[in-house]
Amino acid sequence: MRSKLVLIEGMPGCGKTTTAQLVHEIFTEVNITSQLFLEGNLEHPADYDGVAFFKKTECDELLNTHRKFKDLLSNLMIQQDNDYFLEYRKIKNEVWSSFPAELHHAVFKHDIYELPLDQNRKLITERWKKFADRVLYGADTFVFDCCFIQNPVTIGMIKHGAKKEEVISYVIELATIVERLNPLLIYVQQNDLDHSFKKAVKERPQEWSEGFIEYYTNQGYGKEQNYKGLDGALQVLKARRELEEEIFNRLNITKIKVDNSSYNKNDYKEVLEGILSE
Repeated sequence: MRSKLVLIEGMPGCGKTTTAQLVHEIFTEVNITSQLFLEGNLEHPADYDGVAFFKKTECDELLNTHRKFKDLLSNLMIQQDNDYFLEYRKIKNEVWSSFPAELHHAVFKHDIYELPLDQNRKLITERWKKFADRVLYGADTFVFDCCFIQNPVTIGMIKHGAKKEEVISYVIELATIVERLNPLLIYVQQNDLDHSFKKAVKERPQEWSEGFIEYYTNQGYGKEQNYKGLDGALQVLKARRELEEEIFNRLNITKIKVDNSSYNKNDYKEVLEGILSE
């Protein structure tokens, strides 16, 4: 059975997005229908981005606290049994900007990636199960950029400072869920983590690096280690790399590491073509 799911993972700045795009391009060239979902895609079929979660009591509290927007919020809420989801990043800018700061904060603190780890894991694994059920007998191949290992590690280790085994078991649970899709994990590596990360910092907008450093050093593992600034974020990244290495070794799915240190797109595409043709 050909893999119905290709998972692209690796450290920031290593070329995950480029890899995912090339994999999708290669599939297209050989007439394999694939669907590409990059980081931040609000239509992701197995992940949540910009989605807040509320239990019924929490939803009622939100609506009663912000009565002026009660009807609008009620119409935007997606109900599943006694749970409510608000895809707040999909709300039109003019509507979202009309909300007061207190309402923005009230919604954001319920973002699925701001929740306690156990609650996040429950919601994410349920979504992956629904995805696997839905696509199992379809013809398409799916290419996912960095939501398989990176997201559990980020919320587990980076945000909450969770124990290593808890984070590893989260990823292994996702792997078990999609096992029937015969997944292929492509882990992108760089020889020099310092160089690739600093290259990303230089090439991306300043607000990206500032937000990244704050996220990596002001909570969870980074805060516990008292890391500060760019160098502190790098130390957290190195610890993350060690954890992801262990996760990679313990996963019982088809997996391969690729070296993208040269940043030579044509040569790199040939390497990926060889992997995908096996």
